[in-house]
Amino acid sequence: MDYYKLQSMKRYKKEKRESFFSKIVNFILTIIIACAIGSQVCTAANNNLRIAQVSDAHFSSFEDNTSYKFLKKSGDLLNDVIFQINTSGPYDFVMFTGDLINVPQTGELEKFLSHTKNLIYPWYAVAGNHDISIDGPLTKRKFLDTLANVNDNMNQKDIYYAFTPKKGFRVICLDSIIDYKLTANGEISNEEFLWLQEELNRHEKDTIIVCTHVPVIEPYSSPNHKMTNEYEVRRLLKMHNSPVIVLQGHYHAAKVKQDDNLLVISCPSLVTYPNAFRVINIHSNKNRVLVDVYLKETNLKDIQSRSKMRLFGSEKLYGDESDRNASFKLGRKE
Repeated sequence: MDYYKLQSMKRYKKEKRESFFSKIVNFILTIIIACAIGSQVCTAANNNLRIAQVSDAHFSSFEDNTSYKFLKKSGDLLNDVIFQINTSGPYDFVMFTGDLINVPQTGELEKFLSHTKNLIYPWYAVAGNHDISIDGPLTKRKFLDTLANVNDNMNQKDIYYAFTPKKGFRVICLDSIIDYKLTANGEISNEEFLWLQEELNRHEKDTIIVCTHVPVIEPYSSPNHKMTNEYEVRRLLKMHNSPVIVLQGHYHAAKVKQDDNLLVISCPSLVTYPNAFRVINIHSNKNRVLVDVYLKETNLKDIQSRSKMRLFGSEKLYGDESDRNASFKLGRKE
């Protein structure tokens, strides 16, 4: 073998060796960078909470429409919302803020649950005044047990309960329903109030999400629907050092109100115009919490249009643009 050919072979082997080591180094660097990016993404995701709020579905399998509730299409509207949620995720959980059904009957609740079984995300619920019967079979205990039969998340000791969906967040689900007399007003009992106080104290540094049917701040005045001790409950929530976000229903209205570190989000009804649900994105960091609130209307536009025609004062329920889609900043107290 001549000299030049030998040198050429040596150069080829050297370049091949350097190329191999270069590929190894590049591969390792790629893995390191990917892990770093993945870590940042995971960290960001852990600071975020994404919730779908559905309220006042008023599901009915047998009733005709009322002057303002489109009950005959309640099942179709519920199916549409479930489809929208399933195809627009991911969500950390779905929250039903009361009045799942229109008439407090166990059979109606079971039929409602035959729809929710199609949700692909974890879901929870609080009771509404239409969900609980007065001197009837669908008591608060029966309501909770019926939900627990199909949903392990609802296997709770009491109808008011709390859970931690992710580190840094605490979800508190209130029972605001009066079941000892016929009324659309609500209240938080003394026993529950003390429990709420303990929950807030134990999770002083967490961002709190309170879920209730009867509002802690009315979206509009309605003396026959308000929480009788709303002032005391609101004052307790505002004392919390970290931000408190309230998801509420009952008034069928899209409204958002901020009071210092308290953000109250009212959700409209599925069977009343605007036939919509909420998406809430919460980003928590050391100094503040950012909350993006969206209104998601039904895809069933014919039902929505007919629902609007049945309603006087639809603008009040639809709210302003800032009530439908807006961003809010909540500070942490020192």
